[in-house]
Amino acid sequence: MSGTGKSSALRLLAERGFATVDTDTDEWSRWETLPDGTLDWVWREGVMRDLLSTPRTTPLFVAGCKTNQGSFYPFFDHIVLLSAPLEVLLERVATRANNPYGNRREERQQIAEYVATIEPRLRASATIEIETSVPLLDVVDQLAALVQGPSS
Repeated sequence: MSGTGKSSALRLLAERGFATVDTDTDEWSRWETLPDGTLDWVWREGVMRDLLSTPRTTPLFVAGCKTNQGSFYPFFDHIVLLSAPLEVLLERVATRANNPYGNRREERQQIAEYVATIEPRLRASATIEIETSVPLLDVVDQLAALVQGPSS
């Protein structure tokens, strides 16, 4: 969900020496036209399979929320839902400087709709949920504790 702190958590995990990928870029995702003519932002299956099947010595943290993500779940040790109360999400998107999404009233309404309709489905498929209204370092510590690897 927008505003949960995914990008901030990835940045700190990378600083701790973990491999990280934010899939909200054209490198990892693409727009797909659905039968009803609407657009859907999905993972690029080939590059994601390559990424997730490549042997590595450092644990990998992947962030993103796509409608086709379920087909990749077998590649992951954990499916983590980062969550926060809607008021926290809306405050964060209103004040962040690195991403304009959430600045417009329509986008904030969309976030509220996603929390009501999509977050429950994400929660049902998650293996763990981390509440992110706590300090960011606590969130990153919880994420890092899921794997054995570098820490600071």
